Amino acid sequence: MTSLLWKIALVFAPLSLLSFGGGQAIIADIRLQTVVLNGWFTNQQFADLFAISRATPGPNTLIASLIGWQLAGPAGMLVATLAMFIPSSLVFVAVTSVWHRHSGSPWRKAVEQGLAPVAVGLIFAGALTILQALHLSLLGWTTTLVAAGVLYYTRTNPYLMIFLVAATYLAVFFMF
Repeated sequence: MTSLLWKIALVFAPLSLLSFGGGQAIIADIRLQTVVLNGWFTNQQFADLFAISRATPGPNTLIASLIGWQLAGPAGMLVATLAMFIPSSLVFVAVTSVWHRHSGSPWRKAVEQGLAPVAVGLIFAGALTILQALHLSLLGWTTTLVAAGVLYYTRTNPYLMIFLVAATYLAVFFMF
């Protein structure tokens, strides 16, 4: 059990330091670590954990807690959660104090301009990883594209979108 807890910590602590742009930015790496390298989950199990973590309120990295829980119960959840939040929180506090002291600095602007596209790329990679793990049907791909388009081009509340899509899928499920 202790060995597994150390493995969980060693997976999430380094990923915590790479979560530029939030937890969504490291979803692809979490899947790589938990599905491919450690074999803890199948793609479908990972996709299910991702869906549960997104359906509940809280931070984007709630999936780490769910993974820890699935692997080692409450101890695993605690280790995964602490490993996910403590390293990045410490870096945040340290960098923020330096960041504010050097506002207007050319190196600060260069870092901002360099990290922004990296964060966007990490987020896109996470989205593509989840789409691949889900093995979507035509209906799933259509739902994904319509939801993305509606959310991007309108001011639709994402929770309304989630509710409407879930209600539609439930209706289709019970009709057929």
